[in-house]
Amino acid sequence: MSWPLGILLFVLTVIGMEGFAYGAHRWIMHGPGWFLHKSHHRPRTGNWELNDLYAAIFAVPSFVLLLGGVQLGWWPGWAWIGAGIAAYGAIYFGFHDIIVHKRVPTRYLPRSTYMKRIVQAHRLHHVVETREGNVSFGFLVAPSPESLKAQLKQRNRAGVRAPAARVDQMLSER
Repeated sequence: MSWPLGILLFVLTVIGMEGFAYGAHRWIMHGPGWFLHKSHHRPRTGNWELNDLYAAIFAVPSFVLLLGGVQLGWWPGWAWIGAGIAAYGAIYFGFHDIIVHKRVPTRYLPRSTYMKRIVQAHRLHHVVETREGNVSFGFLVAPSPESLKAQLKQRNRAGVRAPAARVDQMLSER
């Protein structure tokens, strides 16, 4: 396979993975896979959460396609597609786990309009701690924070986590 065609497959796969990630997040993780993903909408108590299993699950197709395309004699395009899946996973890890959730200490502060937008969109996604009523399921492409706030308001803030001070007050009233 020619390099230009391989690189095109790689780039198209990285772009297509955002659509896949949106669908998996919205209809699998917030659907039948909520039993794993709900750990990600709760405060983390250690370095790991059940939701981290999704990284291993989504790495399997990448690994299989790379192995098949490089070692098992399959169509070489599968290796480029597998590499694109792996690249999206690395980009996602960098944005999601390092920049947004700060699971790896860094001094990085988002300054660009784009970075501020995706960080704020993901944080608005996390104000809802229930399976339903969420907003912003994509990651590298995110609606404006204003439109997400309007969606949450339209839903009467259903499932939105109470501010910490309110939770403390509610607990003291019991």
